[in-house]
Parts: sequence; C-alpha cells; structure tokens
Amino acid sequence: MGEFELLSRVRDRLGGGERLLLGSGDDASVTLPAGVTATSVDAVVDGVHFRRADYRRLDGVGRKALAAALSDLAAMGVESGEAYVAIGVPADLDDDECLEIVDGMVALSAETGTVLAGGDIVSSPVLFLSVTVVGHAASAEAFVSRAGARPEDSLVVTGELGGAAAGLALLADPKLEDRVADPARLRVRQLEPQPRLAAGHALAEAGATAMIDLSDGLAGDAVHLGEQSGVGLRIDGEAVPLATGAIEVLDAAGGDGLQRCLEGGEDYELLATIPAARFDRAREAVNAAEGIALTAIGEVLGGDEVEVRLPGGRRLKPVRGFDQLARLARQ
Repeated sequence: MGEFELLSRVRDRLGGGERLLLGSGDDASVTLPAGVTATSVDAVVDGVHFRRADYRRLDGVGRKALAAALSDLAAMGVESGEAYVAIGVPADLDDDECLEIVDGMVALSAETGTVLAGGDIVSSPVLFLSVTVVGHAASAEAFVSRAGARPEDSLVVTGELGGAAAGLALLADPKLEDRVADPARLRVRQLEPQPRLAAGHALAEAGATAMIDLSDGLAGDAVHLGEQSGVGLRIDGEAVPLATGAIEVLDAAGGDGLQRCLEGGEDYELLATIPAARFDRAREAVNAAEGIALTAIGEVLGGDEVEVRLPGGRRLKPVRGFDQLARLARQ
C-alpha cells in the first residue's frame, strides 16, 4: 500500500487522552498543559539496539522502543503522558510487519497510560524507531533528577539486574540454555523490557534525592549519577540483586558472570539515592506500586569516586557506557 494508506491504518490503532485535543492526522498534535512537563527522545536501530531476527513477531520491537523511552520518564518519577514515534521503514519490511511494530507500542501504551499522539513513517535503509515521550508532574519539585544525591544517602536499585545481558547471550548462543532452568524469562528481559514508571513515581513520593534508569549498566550509569550529583558512590557487588540464572549463563558465555551482570546494559531498572531513614518506606511503596523489590546496594560518599566492590577484595573499574550488541560482535 502507499504511504498515506499505511499512515491511515496506523492512525486507526492510536487512541486519545484527556490532555490530547488534536491527535495524529493534522500537521501537529495539540495537548492541554498540565503542571510541568519532562520530555525525552530515544532511538533504537536494527543491528545496534536490537536484531529483527531475534523476534518472531515485530510487536516486540515496538514495545522495546517505547519502553526504552518511557524508562527515562520513570527515572524522573513522573506520570507518563504522550509519545510521538518516527519509524524508518526499509524496503524488506512489509506493511503488516510495520503494523505489528505499531501494535506493540499500542499495547505498551495501554499498559502504561501513555497516549500515542502522533509521528511519521519514512523510507530508510535500516529499520529504526525514534521515540519522543512527554511526562507530567504537578510542579517542578515533583521531578527527581540525577543531581540531588547527598553523602550518607542509601544507594538503592529496583528489581533484578543481569537478565538482559544473559538474555542477549542466550540469543547469540542457544546452547547456553542448558545452563538455566528458565531461559525464556531471561530472553524476555532483553527483547521486551518493562519501564518502571510506577516504581519511579513511588520512589519520588518516598523522597528519592536522585535517580537514573539502568540502560547502560549499573557500573556505567552509577558514574553518570555520581558526576551529576558531585558525589562519590560505593557499591557492594554482592548485594546487587541478580536475575536467576544470569551469572551461570554469562559465566558460560565467557568472562566473569558477576562482572558482566554489573556492566551489562538494558535492564531498565532504576538506580536511586534516598535518605537512609526513608528506605523502609520506599521499599514498601515500590513493592505496592509495581510488585518488585527495592534493594540497598551501597551508599553515597563525599568525593567523586565510584567504587564497585567485588568478592575477594577486587574492584570493578566503572565504565561510562555500554553497547551490548557491539560487545557481542567483538567476541
């Protein structure tokens, strides 16, 4: 079908919201202002952030692209609002596959209360999705940035880490499935991450002083949080909650499994700092909001060093960023 017919079929899948006055179909979407807003732009590219061949249906690609963008809003502790999506369509992607991608975004938008308010479709030599998301809060004070951590705050993390890195290793080498009882759970962590919007909002309300989503890995993203806050961080690697089977899979894939769990990106959990006296309240709030654990894994220090302690007195040198597919390609 032609571009305009495809766009029309895409619009038929999009919904509306109380802030959306004019949605997709005009030259621009129009929304009602509501307090203050946070805006984030993210993009995923085939062969860099995902591989089409890893998906039986491409709705998972749409979910992953939107989830990665919404995770930035989760780290701000705000309510999800609108999303705008541009899809680059290569010649070997047919119309039904394109609509599958949209269906994946529609499903996640319904789960998270996000309105798909508009976007564009363009021809491209490679499949990509560029996603802009807008979050809302009643006041500027409701946002949590990366810059508020204070010495003696507790360093906490939601959920479990290492699942996405292990899932990628399983996709690259299916023989590793023998190392774990539930390989499908690890693959899903890589293919269809879940943005922790409810947990982020709960942490904000409980008094989190700084927060970041773990897209580049704990060791790397801790550096970003420490730099923005002007503080040092001490992380106890043995205290970090890990996805069941992740160490075993990553050990078998080569290297130190624990280290790869701490360095591996795309878990999209939240790393936050919070006054120690408020930790119990925050843990209960996160569990009530999203049914996941909140774990204390270290503390905020004076200075500017980020220290990751490993068993046996070893130290992990933090990295500033992580590209899992690029690392896999070098192995």
